[in-house]
Amino acid sequence: MPQTVHLIRHGQSTFNAACAAVPWVDPMLIDAPLSERGWREVAALRTRAPALEVDLVVTSPLTRAIQTALGAFADGRAPIVVEPLLRESLESSCDVGRSPSVLAETFPMLRFDHLVDPWWHTDGTERRETIQRPFSPEPQSAVMARIAAFRAWLRQRAEPTLAVVGHGTFFNLLTGVRLDNCEVLTLAPFPPT
Repeated sequence: MPQTVHLIRHGQSTFNAACAAVPWVDPMLIDAPLSERGWREVAALRTRAPALEVDLVVTSPLTRAIQTALGAFADGRAPIVVEPLLRESLESSCDVGRSPSVLAETFPMLRFDHLVDPWWHTDGTERRETIQRPFSPEPQSAVMARIAAFRAWLRQRAEPTLAVVGHGTFFNLLTGVRLDNCEVLTLAPFPPT
């Protein structure tokens, strides 16, 4: 079991930037990438990342998390793995993922062959042609079950120090702490439950 886990929320996404408008309307940005501000946040994180001394980087398969992980940790000091349990709770268009084959083309330095398609929440009623709601929200019970499975996955890891790049709602439900963009929450020692 890891002794230290650094939870890191992704940088600002184009979805986050678009949602600053009031009244809020889902901008329908599927798997939203980082915004310009998000890339600046990742650049600032990159300067702090070597001090974390991680043995493994784990990232969600959503593009904004992958971009954050690669931007902060692509120096080759630690391998980067994609773990679908770490994906965000599907509540908005940005939480709908892309096919593993598309992700593999976009990020050829990472492996996606272990992901099912689709790897994000789906109940089979989604209608991509309907702009109003091309996804079904993930029930809280399913998110909590996934968080429990992710804790178990982490406990099985042998690396002493992990960086986990993921999402605000997921981390809030995991720890009770709301993280800002590119904020690092260090759990040392990593709690067993």
